[in-house]
Amino acid sequence: MGESLISLDRATVLPPILLLSLACYICVVPVTEAIWLQIPSSGTKCVSEEINSNVVVLADYYVIDEAHPEHPPTVSAKVTSPYGNNLHHNENVTHGQFAFTTTEAGNYMACFWLGSNPQKVADATLGLDWRIGFSAKDWESVAKKDKIEGVELHLKRLEAQVQSIHENLLFLKHREAEMREVSEVTNSRVAWLSILSLGVCIAVSSLQLWYLTRYFQKKKLI
Repeated sequence: MGESLISLDRATVLPPILLLSLACYICVVPVTEAIWLQIPSSGTKCVSEEINSNVVVLADYYVIDEAHPEHPPTVSAKVTSPYGNNLHHNENVTHGQFAFTTTEAGNYMACFWLGSNPQKVADATLGLDWRIGFSAKDWESVAKKDKIEGVELHLKRLEAQVQSIHENLLFLKHREAEMREVSEVTNSRVAWLSILSLGVCIAVSSLQLWYLTRYFQKKKLI
């Protein structure tokens, strides 16, 4: 009797959880889309993303040339960290990928420019599939490793998504505190500079008044 009652309770509770998890999954989980960049014939096109530390980053890039799909133009790519460390460098390729785990928080920049092409190219179209954190995780491997599927897999993805959002909020809170501290220090310095400027103006005015008074007294004008 006890087991059947528990099964009934589970049967009653499971559908709302299932619907709620699926609804949250559809609303919360972002769909990864490619970024289309127009690479000029001379110059560099860069994309930057502000990322927290200890975050997995995966990206694929590829050149698209509808006029000459067999021989698309080549590009060169370079990815740098906020402190200028070189994380990825590739030259004269039509496609490539890079993957790394961030060690410092800040703006990570990926720059692309046309490579050494035998024919003169006006510009090129580049597709960039940039995945960060939750989106970069291989959930098929996780499902096979943990032997989970269906609702359990969706709930695990939701849990990872919530954790990612929580970490991003903490990162934004930390950055906001840093910016507020910098703003307060700047305001304090501006206030002291204003006081110093006012003091200098008063001192100069007093000196001018004293000098003019002495001058007119010597000339017996006052």
